[in-house]
Amino acid sequence: MLKKCLLWLLAFFYSFSLFAQQPQRNVADSSSKAISIEEIRISSKHINDSLLNAPAAIGILSKKNLTSNNHSDISTAMNTIPGVHMQSSNFTTNRISIRGIGARTPYGTNKIRAFYGTIPLTSGDSETTIDDIDIENIQKAEIIKGPLSSVYGAGLGGAILISPDSTPGERIGFSAVHGSFGLTKNNFHCNLDKKYASANISYHHLESDGWRQNSAYKRDGITLSGELLRKSKSKLTYFSNYTTLNAFIPSSINKKTFDENPKAAAPTWLASKGYKKYNGILSGIGYDFEISKNLKNATSAFTNYKDNYEARPFDILHQYTFAYGGRTQFSGNLKSTNFIFGMEYFADDYHARTLENLYKENNEQGSLVGNVLTAERQKRNFYNVFAQIRMPLLQKLELQGGLNVNKTFFSLENTYPSLNASSEKYSYDAIWSPQLSLLFKPGHLKTIYISASRGYSLPSVNETLTATGTINAAIKPESGYNFELGGKFYFLNKTLYAEIALYKMQITDLLIAQRVGDDQYVGVNAGETLHQGIEFSINHLWQINADLSLNSYIAASLGNYEFKEFTDRGNNFSGNKLAGVPTNKSNAGISLNTAAGWYFSADYLFVDKIPLNDSNAVYADAYALINLKSGYRFEIFQKLTSDIAFGINNVTNEHYASLILPNAVAAGNNSPRYYYPGLPVNYYATIAVNYSF
Repeated sequence: MLKKCLLWLLAFFYSFSLFAQQPQRNVADSSSKAISIEEIRISSKHINDSLLNAPAAIGILSKKNLTSNNHSDISTAMNTIPGVHMQSSNFTTNRISIRGIGARTPYGTNKIRAFYGTIPLTSGDSETTIDDIDIENIQKAEIIKGPLSSVYGAGLGGAILISPDSTPGERIGFSAVHGSFGLTKNNFHCNLDKKYASANISYHHLESDGWRQNSAYKRDGITLSGELLRKSKSKLTYFSNYTTLNAFIPSSINKKTFDENPKAAAPTWLASKGYKKYNGILSGIGYDFEISKNLKNATSAFTNYKDNYEARPFDILHQYTFAYGGRTQFSGNLKSTNFIFGMEYFADDYHARTLENLYKENNEQGSLVGNVLTAERQKRNFYNVFAQIRMPLLQKLELQGGLNVNKTFFSLENTYPSLNASSEKYSYDAIWSPQLSLLFKPGHLKTIYISASRGYSLPSVNETLTATGTINAAIKPESGYNFELGGKFYFLNKTLYAEIALYKMQITDLLIAQRVGDDQYVGVNAGETLHQGIEFSINHLWQINADLSLNSYIAASLGNYEFKEFTDRGNNFSGNKLAGVPTNKSNAGISLNTAAGWYFSADYLFVDKIPLNDSNAVYADAYALINLKSGYRFEIFQKLTSDIAFGINNVTNEHYASLILPNAVAAGNNSPRYYYPGLPVNYYATIAVNYSF
């Protein structure tokens, strides 16, 4: 009953703010301060300067959006974007899918490229990890949906562009979060900004006891960034992030345990006290300069190192990766035509070995290292050459086009057992990914666009292997064509912004990971999938009076994700729904703000039922979550400000799966372990204090 009441309250506030306000008065006749929704600017690395001029569906998360919950989990903010579904469990395991792309990945996120500034967060093994970046170090996140970003690799799912926090000015501050199940988050930051240079340093500590067995988590990170040699036409930027993590892993559970005892960890993971720990360093340097009035260049180089150790019941995995690369991008204009062209190089050197886990012989003390089982080294490197152009055709019509060309090479060395030692090299043919868009502007604040593009997804190194560990030269990259029609509109004196997009994508040479061991998968090109749907969102800002304003939004994605042709091990799944992705997802929310500093927000998320396997024999139930937050921002004295807030997540104590393992395989007589339970009702309090010099 409470959930229904709150849902009706959200709907009432939204409809009331949208339709019940008085007609707009002329600004000259109004005694109230005129307000409007600011036109959204996008990354300077795009060929467009604003969201309105981009012929693509791009979800934007501001710093305010990212920190609107408990400052600890980015999934809450990511799930407000239609077409994007981020599943997360215990901070350690998450999966991001965009329009159904990446939903069937067993663990983690792939088929989506991510960048922190110009530094890739996607490994050479095609896995994307954004967890290491503290939310409070992010200024903005842009999620490009579909293969429309030739500049960032033309990935099938799209790209995630994370902008480092670069708020100007000099300040020092800290924030603290305390919540249910031992949640603690502390952040300290200091920003220095001089005429020719700046420096931003921050430290964060995040830990949780976890609400499930064997789920304690602890992470520490230090970030240093800034600018040097700043001049009117050039600047040098630098960035470095160090992360250390220790986290226990409860793993997934079967349906019976999920319903009756969701706090429980998987028995073998509990007995072995399964955990992971790693140290990682991400760093980069870039130089932006103006060559001439009509030509600019941005060049950067990066390194990414991670040493990862994971104790699982079936073995212990020790891996370390060193990646490096560079990117150069030229941008400019020639008369009324804008252009971008450049190149990106990425190299990844990956070492891994597995060892016996003798936890059964360790007197219930958890994991114990045994003999070496396997050892291998994998290298992958690729080139991306890209170009984009934007030119007017008529007064209200413009053409935008792009091209990305990828060439990938990789090698594999099996070094243990010595009897199976081998060395192989392989490369894919060049992949050409064009993109073409027409953008029509019937008015200054209205845009209609149509686009066609081709994207690709490279197999992970594991997916390119046979069951015996050798390279399978028959594996092909996935590829697909995307067609999209959309519109972006401002109404009511720019107090209302609306977006709508219709899309259709057909993917061929579908890659599936067939499980042949506890942690061994074999890739197979098994068919085609069809991804089509509609997304829309409405954001409204209502200045009720001089002291009170109301922000509200509604967003939804309605999709059809299915296998067009798909046969796996003799089973024909053609026509079935794609495992791991909900057909429908919707959001709504309000934020009430007062001039005195008090504020209140409420958010609602609905996720439809999710097929758990390719046969569609079982589904995870649909669920709805409601989160509430209230706080007070105030000035303690001049230049010293504070923000105190209290929040409740999952107000109705919904029982749901926050992450599912698609196509889980039963071991012995046990049931498949599909489910990672989501948090029950939980509470948190935050405090932030900032002093500006």
